[in-house]
Amino acid sequence: MVAIKSKSEIEKMKVAGRITYETLEAVRKAVKPGVTTMELDRVAENYIRSQGCTASFKGYGGFPGSICASVNDEIIHGFPGERVLEEGDIVSVDVGACYKGYHGDACRTFAVGKIAPETQRLLDVTKQSFFEALAFAREGYRISDISRAVQEYVEKNGYSVLRNYCGHGVGADLHEDPEVPNYVTHMRGIRLRAGMCLAIEPMVCQGAKEYYVSGNEWTVCTRDGKMAAHYENSVLITSGDPYLLTLPEANRR
Repeated sequence: MVAIKSKSEIEKMKVAGRITYETLEAVRKAVKPGVTTMELDRVAENYIRSQGCTASFKGYGGFPGSICASVNDEIIHGFPGERVLEEGDIVSVDVGACYKGYHGDACRTFAVGKIAPETQRLLDVTKQSFFEALAFAREGYRISDISRAVQEYVEKNGYSVLRNYCGHGVGADLHEDPEVPNYVTHMRGIRLRAGMCLAIEPMVCQGAKEYYVSGNEWTVCTRDGKMAAHYENSVLITSGDPYLLTLPEANRR
C-alpha cells in the first residue's frame, strides 16, 4: 500500500532529508586519493549521530555500514572497508538518515581527484537523468512516466540502465511501495498523488546492463567491468512542483 504522508510526517521527512543531504556534503569534502571507504563511512555516521539521527542503512537486512560505498564497476551496495581510493576512481555513496522514525535516502557519485573526461560524462548523464525524470514527479503522472524519462535519456546518451534494482517509496520504512524502476516495464504504475514520497535513483552503466552480485551477496557489479554511477534524491509529490527532500538548495530556485 502506498502511504500518503501527513503534514507532521512531511515535516519529519524534511529534517531527515536535510540531514541526509548534509551528510553527503560532509562525505564529499572527505573524498580524495588515499582515503578508505571505511573512513568515509565514519564521516557519515559521525555526522548523522551529531544531528540526533540514526544511520538508516546500518544493520538494515544485515548491511554492515552506514553508507554504501560502491567504487568504479560496483554499481550499488558496496561495503565500506579498507579499500583505498585512488586518483581517477569514482565512488557512489548512498546514505540514509532517520529522524524520529522517518527516513531520508540519497546517493551521489563522487570523483576521486581528477577523472577521465569520459568518466565525468557518465556522472553528468546519470545526474541529469534524475532531473529528466523529476519533470514527471507530479500529480497525475504515472510511475512509468518517471521510468521512461530515465531510460530514454540514458540510452540516448549511449549508456544502459541497471535492471532488477529500482527506486521506491520512502517514509517510516526505508523501502516502501511503490517500486520506481529506471526502465519501462509492462506495468504503467500508479498515478502520483500529493503526499507521496519517492526515492528516485538512476543507476547507470557505462557499458552493458548485465551485472553480477559479488561474494558478499550484496554488492552489484557490472559484468563487463566498466564503470557505473548512481544518483538519488528523496522527492515529495505536491500539488505543484516536486519538493526535493534531500536537495534543499534546489527548492529555492
